[in-house]
Amino acid sequence: MRLTPLRIVASMAAVFALGLACAPLIAQDQTPPAAADAAAPASGPRTPDEVYSDLDLFGEVFDRIRAEYVEAPDERKLIHAALQGMLTSLDPHSGYMEPVEYSDVQEDTSGQFGGLGIEVQMEDGVIKVVSPIDDTPAAKAGILANDFIVELDGTQVQGLTLDQAVEKMRGQVGTKITVTVVREGVTEPLKFELTRDIIATRAARMSMEGDVGVIRLARFSEQAFVGIQKAIDDIYKAGDGKAPKGIVLDLRNNPGGLVDQAVLVSDAFLKQGAVVLTRGRVDSESSRYDAKPDALDAKLADVPMVVLINGGSASAAEIVAGALQDHKRATLVGTRSFGKGSVQSIIPLGADGAMRLTTARYYTPNNRSIQASGIQPDIVITQDVPEEFKGRDEIIGEAALPGEIGGGTEEKATVGSSVYVPAEKDKDNQLQYAIKLIDGVETNAAYPPKAAG
Repeated sequence: MRLTPLRIVASMAAVFALGLACAPLIAQDQTPPAAADAAAPASGPRTPDEVYSDLDLFGEVFDRIRAEYVEAPDERKLIHAALQGMLTSLDPHSGYMEPVEYSDVQEDTSGQFGGLGIEVQMEDGVIKVVSPIDDTPAAKAGILANDFIVELDGTQVQGLTLDQAVEKMRGQVGTKITVTVVREGVTEPLKFELTRDIIATRAARMSMEGDVGVIRLARFSEQAFVGIQKAIDDIYKAGDGKAPKGIVLDLRNNPGGLVDQAVLVSDAFLKQGAVVLTRGRVDSESSRYDAKPDALDAKLADVPMVVLINGGSASAAEIVAGALQDHKRATLVGTRSFGKGSVQSIIPLGADGAMRLTTARYYTPNNRSIQASGIQPDIVITQDVPEEFKGRDEIIGEAALPGEIGGGTEEKATVGSSVYVPAEKDKDNQLQYAIKLIDGVETNAAYPPKAAG
């Protein structure tokens, strides 16, 4: 079961649509054409003869292009473009994926890839090692933080972009690569021959702010729940086995991911009740996912919780935020979320890639559809946005995407929600407010949340 909601038909796994990472970048620039609202409704279901008549029209146009276009066209490219046009005409999240794109989506959702296990950044034209990941080829070989990677298989890194260098380090599991590094205090460059292995990306990171544990969840890949579990274990280790004063779950700018991971992450903090409901046109697309009592939520039962959201929190991130808010398990702090309340199925097409098709809407435990409206935080806290970002830090979200499917039960968003998060923790108003709430420095009627009655 996957939750972007994408459903890979071969395994009948439900998942949620990916691709939201770039949606905030275009949301403000696109407005649904007015003509769409004025379109005349269909008079009724079309007969098979009428449908096949239009398919004949497609065939006629295709044949004329092949025969008369100024240059011989690529027929495969034409057909794929027609598929893409047909799917994207439905809504912003349906579409056709070429084989390479489909492979990228599979890698993205798995949170695993063939590589070396090095977290890197670009510095002065070369690649600096931020940290080798434990138990990976890089860590085992002795590559250290602050090493500079200057060559990959004899090719200089200088002149490559960060993405190009990372692409060179990734590859098929079992293949070898020679990495040359410069290390401070060592006169000669060091060469490491590494064999690529399966690398699991870190979906969650933990830090302690006094007695408060902060968990940053970047996306809902297959590593999300495992990352949450490890983060919680690390929080208890930091307190010598004692429970933290509270937990802050940071879902800001989290574009979503797999549905089953959103259910598992919610279940980590809930002992019972619905997490999310999906409703589609056919019964197979309608489901209810419930939390169940277990050792983890029992361990956390008395630990107060704050969830951070903003305009970039979308899809699976909104499922978790909505479930914890409806069950009064956590207080939501920040700004309104993105508002993606639809479910997609990814349907493999063999060697021809896959299609992504919207098949359902999802609803929070209190039967809210947040499509095009987003989730409203219990306490609105804004950031101090630098002058150079003002006016560019807010997005309307799903409501501004052309062709959004509507059907939400809440008021449609008409104004922007900020996606700005300062790099420095001490300047992060939302995080600092959440910590102060838990510490008791700040007070608000919404914290801790109280169940009705």
